[in-house]
Parts: sequence; C-alpha cells; structure tokens
Amino acid sequence: MTSDSFKVFDFFSGCGGTSQGLADSGMEIVFGLDFDKDSANTFMRNIRPSMFIENDIRGLSVECLKPLFDGLKGPIVFSGCAPCQPFSKQNRSSRAGDPRRNLLAEFTRFVDRWEPDYVVIENVPGLQRIRATNGPLQRFKRALTRAGYSHVVGVLPALRFGVPQLRERLILIASKRGVPTLPAPTHGDGLLPPVSVADAIADLPRLRAGQVDPDDPDHHAACLSETNLARIRATPAGGGRESWPKKLRLDCHRGHRGHSDVYGRLSWDRPAASLTTRCISLSNGRFGHPEQHRAISAREAACLQTFPKSYRFFGSLESRARQIGNAVPPKMAEAIGRAIRAHAGGPYLP
Repeated sequence: MTSDSFKVFDFFSGCGGTSQGLADSGMEIVFGLDFDKDSANTFMRNIRPSMFIENDIRGLSVECLKPLFDGLKGPIVFSGCAPCQPFSKQNRSSRAGDPRRNLLAEFTRFVDRWEPDYVVIENVPGLQRIRATNGPLQRFKRALTRAGYSHVVGVLPALRFGVPQLRERLILIASKRGVPTLPAPTHGDGLLPPVSVADAIADLPRLRAGQVDPDDPDHHAACLSETNLARIRATPAGGGRESWPKKLRLDCHRGHRGHSDVYGRLSWDRPAASLTTRCISLSNGRFGHPEQHRAISAREAACLQTFPKSYRFFGSLESRARQIGNAVPPKMAEAIGRAIRAHAGGPYLP
C-alpha cells in the first residue's frame, strides 16, 4: 500500500467481512474494534490491522485513535456496521431499551472528533423503519449533515454484487467530498450471471453430519440426531418439511404455515437463503446441504458469505457460525469500497 492509500477504521469489526471486502477493493485496514473475544481473534489473525482494541465502544475515549492519526496520510474511511439484531425482523424479542440500539450514537462521537473523509454503515433494512422520524438512523443522518457530510442511503440486494444469497442490506455512504453514490450492481440484468450455491460450495470435500475435514477445521458440520437425519434424508434439494412422512413431522408445525424454511435444503442452482447466526443448524432455516445429509458446514456458510476459502475462524463451532452469519459479505463490502474509490477520483474496477 502507498502512503496515500485509503485508510480504514473498522468499528464493530466482527470477524472481518467489511475489512476483507474493503481491502480487496484496494484499501488498507489500520484499525479494528470489537468486544467479542472470538470475533476479535478471527479479525486479528486474518486482517492484521495496525491497531486493534478488544473492548466495548461505550467505554472508549475518542482520543484512543490519536496514535494512529499522528502522521497518517491518505483518505480516511470510518466503517460502523453495528450489530443488526435489535432491528432485524427475526428478532421478535427486541425492546426499545436494548443498549445496542444506541451504538450508532457512540460511533457518531468518533466521526465528530476525527472527521474522516468517508463514513460507511451497513445494517438490516429494518433500521430505517425504527421510529421513522427520530430513530437511530435518522439521528445519525442529521449528525452527519451537521458535520458537513453529504450522504446517500439505500437497500441493496447482495445477490447483485456476486453474493450467492438472498440477503438485503441497508447501505449508507457519507462523504466530505461531495455527494457519493451507491455501488453499481455487477451481477444480473445483462451483467454477470448471479452466483449460485453450486458456484460457491460444490467443490468442497464431502462430509457427514458431525464430521470435520482434516485439512480445513472450518469445514465442520454439526451433528444431527437420528430423527433429524431421517428428516433430511426425506427432504429433496430445495424442499422442506412438506416432503416428510407424517411420522417425522413436528406437532408444532401441524396446521402452521409459517417458518417454512426450517429444516429445508438449499438448491444447487439457486442462491442461498439469507444466512443467520445459526446458519449451521438444520432446524433454524433453509441450511440443509443440497444433497449431503447434513446442514452446511461453517466453511460452506463462509463461502456463501463470499469469504475466501483461506479465511480462518476461531472459537467454538457455534461461535464461528455466529461470526459468519453476522458478517457483512466481503463481496458487498468490496463493491462499496470501489464505489468510494471511484467517487474520490480513483479507478472503478468492477
């Protein structure tokens, strides 16, 4: 990296999906922040920033970044992809008092103090619907305007950026250098063809439920009970519990039309369902392998999120799945990075 390359400060960095994508777009990751130990370990081992703080942003002084800013050259990007669970439609237990709802305000403290050239946030579309006139997103946008930023916000489908997944995310890009633009799609509608499940994971070694690939500890599939093995054997590719014989059906599903994806299998020739923090669990979504009798492995989930196959995750299998499900898909972050570089006058390399 040259001294004038884009420098990225990744707040709420998680396991590094945003940083991996921005690095792939030609930016340099200089800072990461997350209070989850396993996520911090994964981030540091793969991204290797100049500085990492494993702590809660609510207890940090904005001056903690001063050592990095001394002599720093090049445009600066602050990424603040705060945890999305308080705003997700999957979280029925969310309450207005959830402290995670205030994390954008904490991020604002750092933006106000250091005035980066660009600011990026990514979250679930539900963020913009929370108290529409005075929710966390609206307050954040007003703070950006007061600080002299122009911004653009939109809900973008990850599938249009080479992510083999039916995942939509709210993206905001703010700039001190004029009105920015959202990334242009690279896949679909006369562009590159959408990426399928087969494109992403068909080349990975076969596994049984509960097995770990000896050459890749993240290619690890969760165990299944004998009953759930019988259920997935009775489920065709792309199908679900409607294919089961009556003896395998759960009482809670009788006459219930909702939650149709649980216990479902993926299809080879289609994108995956949106991955969640329980993406390796057969009973928590359409996470069954298209043909092998098991749920997808952590590695397969990471590939469906577009992490490189060389990316290593740390912690228990459940922790790794949570990190992967929470992550910004790197290919989506890469598109954001390229849009920022193009706005700043650099080459846009789709």
